[in-house]
Order: sequence, then C-alpha cells, then structure tokens
Amino acid sequence: MQAHEIFQHLAPELSRDIFSSLRAEEKAGFRDLVGSLAQQRKLRPAFVLKKTPQEQYDWLAKTCRLKPMDGFAEQLLQLWLLKARGAMLTSFLDTAGISHDGKGGIDDLPETLDGEKLNGAIDKILEEYPADHVKLYLHVFQLQKPGGWDALKAILESDERLQFS
Repeated sequence: MQAHEIFQHLAPELSRDIFSSLRAEEKAGFRDLVGSLAQQRKLRPAFVLKKTPQEQYDWLAKTCRLKPMDGFAEQLLQLWLLKARGAMLTSFLDTAGISHDGKGGIDDLPETLDGEKLNGAIDKILEEYPADHVKLYLHVFQLQKPGGWDALKAILESDERLQFS
C-alpha cells in the first residue's frame, strides 16, 4: 500500500490530528508543505493558507489521497511519526531488534526481519498505543524498503488489527 492509499483509508479525525500536530509543532515545515502541495496542484499557496485551519486540513487530506502526491504524502507521514510518535517507533524498533538513532530514525535498513520478533514488537506497541497509529506506522515502515519485507507483509495481510477497512 502506497502513502496516498494510506491517506485514502485514514479516519478523518486522524488526518486532522496529523495536520494539526504538524501545524503546531512544525510551523515552517507546515507552510512549506502547503506551499509545495498547492504549487503541485497549480494553486497559489496563499489561496490555501487563507483558509481556516479546518479547511486547510481537509484540503491537505484530499490532496494527499491523490496518486501524484504520493511522495509528499509519505514524507508528511514520516515527519509526523518521527515528531509525534517517536516513543512508539523506538519501542517497536527496540523490541524488533532493529538498530536506530534513539529517536526512531534508521540509518541502515535490515535486509530481513524476524517474524517472531515482529509479532512481539507489534503486540507490545498495540498494548501501549492507539491501534490506528500503530497500523499507520507499520504500513509506512513497510514503505521504507523497496518491496518491503516479506515477514512484515505477511503480518500486515493476516492480522486484522493492522488492516485498513
């Protein structure tokens, strides 16, 4: 599943939370994102920035659902996960035995993932964090390696807790 498809399945509340969080925590980045997406859609950034925050979030969600915006959508999700859900990322990575920078960033992606460790890591973060955040993270994590990882793909396809409806 690509990033724009993830946005197609996200609950509207979660999309708004993502944009609201980015707007509050990353003001300059948020303005840059809106500007870039507006230009890609052949709009003036001021047109979007003059909208109310709620209207901006709705416009962003609609835009991120489009296939040509997939790269922007993936970057946006990565930024939100690293900034707003870093503890969840590090918990997952530690339990799965994946080396990281202590903040959820990974320099060298592993070639393979251990299915048993993955299941344990997924169960752990599902106990500690909202299921929709965990599901979102795991699908975005799968995008980080071309073709993803077979073990994670099997879990995402078989575990109903991690599937988008």
